[in-house]
Amino acid sequence: MSYNLLKGKKGIVFGALNDKSIAWKVAVKAVEEGAQIVLSNTPMAIRMGEVDALAKQTGAEVIAADATNVEDLENVFKRAMEVLGGPVDFVLHSIGMSPNVRKKRTYDDLDYKMLGQTLDISAISFHKMIQAAKKLDAIAEYGSVVALTYVAAQRTFLGYNDMADAKALLESIARSFGYIYGREHNVRVNTISQSPTMTTAGAGIKGMDRLYDFANRMSPLGNATADECADYCIVMFSDLTRKVTMQNLFHDGGFSSMGMSLRAMTAYEKGIADEYTDENGNIIYG
Repeated sequence: MSYNLLKGKKGIVFGALNDKSIAWKVAVKAVEEGAQIVLSNTPMAIRMGEVDALAKQTGAEVIAADATNVEDLENVFKRAMEVLGGPVDFVLHSIGMSPNVRKKRTYDDLDYKMLGQTLDISAISFHKMIQAAKKLDAIAEYGSVVALTYVAAQRTFLGYNDMADAKALLESIARSFGYIYGREHNVRVNTISQSPTMTTAGAGIKGMDRLYDFANRMSPLGNATADECADYCIVMFSDLTRKVTMQNLFHDGGFSSMGMSLRAMTAYEKGIADEYTDENGNIIYG
């Protein structure tokens, strides 16, 4: 069902890869709600993914860009304003990747060059994106910028690795730029902390299937789906949230406020006999 929440609005969606992507679902939902959009991803992602199919479905132009390259980002905003006929009303940052995770490096054995790449791709790209937009006056007054994050920015999750550091930085950038952009142009900047979601990127994290199950058992409402996250993004892009900024908004079925649920405790009790022990029979905690 469409509510025309974005009627007459224009936006840019960064990071759509395939139909499992949250960014993909946001793009589709934005157009259903009346928006005109452009899409952006890396040249490799465009070649390897299904972005052209999304472009056809949404009537959007695809603008290739390396989100770590300022000139590329400036070109995206300039071209978007040409195609859409002026400044945009909303921007989605759905970009994240860790070479350390891909190479299965543990947190106590990180490659620091790869850590720098993780931070640049997953967080600093957000700063570069907003800075480029601000310098070009590419976002309209009361526009909305949203980035996707995860609760690992505040809590420790085994296997999430240096992506947790990247998400913490991402959220800090949203607060810092949210103040500046809000004060000067009434532009909102927020992050949405989404449930574990079985996207292509999420599937690459070790133990993601078990994390997904654990979060689902812990959350009173269960995990939020990619489609539900897209709905939330649309609300954040709309005029219904004109005074919401500098916030990290949990969209996780209540997981972030839980300590222990009945469903999680039941699963724990059933598996307690299978506790991990060392060679001396001592329980290994954590």
